[in-house]
Amino acid sequence: MNLFGKSLIRGGIINFILHATAYYINPQLHYEPNFRNDDVEVKEGLYICMRRLVNDVAERTKIHLQLTDFHYGRGTFYLEDAKACRKVMFLGEWWKMFGDRTPELKRFVVRVLSLTCSSSGCEHNWSSLEIVIQVLEVI
Repeated sequence: MNLFGKSLIRGGIINFILHATAYYINPQLHYEPNFRNDDVEVKEGLYICMRRLVNDVAERTKIHLQLTDFHYGRGTFYLEDAKACRKVMFLGEWWKMFGDRTPELKRFVVRVLSLTCSSSGCEHNWSSLEIVIQVLEVI
């Protein structure tokens, strides 16, 4: 799937962006040996989502720095309890329990998870991320 391809349907791009972000921030998947950290489209989806949902550049910078702690399993993400609970806790609960040292990232993650889990998420996602479509159509 090409993130910038013209063949994607309008809702498909938004769904891909949110699901790519949810995939990247999911500790159950992120720390598995077959996790695709080198997938450029997943990272682009994450960055587009972050840029759209977090307006403040300084906060986005903090989130990027905190993402490295998450990615490399540093800080509270390295705790044995955090490791043990990756596969048994709901994602939102896991982040609320173990994301305290990364407050900006935790806030972003909880927001993304609420968008991907909402029953009325399709319409809400469309309205909150419509600008992405406009930018992609210009490219």
